[in-house]
Amino acid sequence: MRMSHQFDRVAAVAMHCQELVARGPRPEERDAMIAAWRRDLARVMNEALGGLFAGDRLTAEITAPEWLPGSEVLSRIGPIAANSLLRCGADAEAAVLLSLDHATALALTDRAFGGEGRVGDPCVDPLPRSAQLLCEEIAALVAGAVARVQDADAFREPVQPTPGGDVVIRSENAARLRAFDPAADCALFTLRLADSKGLAWHLHLALAKAQLDSLLPASQLPHRAGASAQQQDAVSSFGAIPLPLRAVLTEFDLTLAQLDGLAPGDTFPLAMPRSVPLRIGTTVVAQGTIGTLDDRLALCLTHVPHQGSAS
Repeated sequence: MRMSHQFDRVAAVAMHCQELVARGPRPEERDAMIAAWRRDLARVMNEALGGLFAGDRLTAEITAPEWLPGSEVLSRIGPIAANSLLRCGADAEAAVLLSLDHATALALTDRAFGGEGRVGDPCVDPLPRSAQLLCEEIAALVAGAVARVQDADAFREPVQPTPGGDVVIRSENAARLRAFDPAADCALFTLRLADSKGLAWHLHLALAKAQLDSLLPASQLPHRAGASAQQQDAVSSFGAIPLPLRAVLTEFDLTLAQLDGLAPGDTFPLAMPRSVPLRIGTTVVAQGTIGTLDDRLALCLTHVPHQGSAS
């Protein structure tokens, strides 16, 4: 009697999606990655803020995150503050909210112009132009620092500029910036700045918990196995399918009343961004700068995620 039998395969071997089978970091691994990110960001901020105050240097410290609902984060910030929406991360898609209360913004402005920089009583009056400009400068420095920490190669080479971080829009009302859903779980970081005299100022960084991974250095995240030859063949068969891409120059909000009242001749001032995202749907596939080519408007790519820079 034959006890063995050769079975014929009647179906293709299953190919499991890497996004489903890849292991994510364990809680203790994630905590360690966030702690390393905080240390690196503080180090980069120390360098970036060097010229903010003439004759003095600031030191930065990033606290451990508080895990809060988005509505609680907005409550902490309050109805009026100097808020900026930053786009950071590998694809410049992580929406990060940077917030300073007006008293802190005025104190930092006073310090920048040679004063003591002591934080006074809460202030709800519109900020003077000097304070607004300082807040814009700080927001740009923070966005660039976050992008640089995320890019491990640029972090090792501090002389190289790092794309991927930009200030999108500012508002005194944090909720209008729509950095995260009020019902979403969020991470709230406190950025503590201190001078050599011992004075300290506190800023807040907040983003949705689900987007935090996009800020962590790519080298720290779990690596996924490369695609098999069979998977690559399946992908290449779709290579000729055309996809619509959009270069988004700017975005702004209008109230329903303003939208209803639009008429020919209305004008809206637009601020040209330093980095323009090239998108497929809501996914950013590249970053570039606006220029001209043969008397036509053109986009020169400066950064393609996972492929380095383009000229």
